[in-house]
Amino acid sequence: MSVLGEIALFTDDVDGVASFYRRLLGAEPEARWPGGAQFTVGDGTLLVHERAGEQAGGPPNEDHFAFRVDDLAGMCSEAIAAGLTLLVEPRDYSWGRSAYLRDPDGRLVELAQG
Repeated sequence: MSVLGEIALFTDDVDGVASFYRRLLGAEPEARWPGGAQFTVGDGTLLVHERAGEQAGGPPNEDHFAFRVDDLAGMCSEAIAAGLTLLVEPRDYSWGRSAYLRDPDGRLVELAQG
């Protein structure tokens, strides 16, 4: 099973974007740090993150959305069997285990364990 877990927005103006969503959602961020803010929206997360260069071994630093999946390895195998191509194979990051692919319009999609 998969559910929409996160929408990540990368920006050069974290304060301005976080302020916009604070006013739109009528709620303060659940977490705030230099270069980022995180809002809880229903069962998901809206992450506002400072735009940065690519990190070696990391996913692209660009707007994306993430599906939480119960079985990341199984979901990736199913995606490949369905003819989809993984951009980044499943690997561990500081936030958990994720894999990445692109939809036909080039949007980045994250598959996140759990």
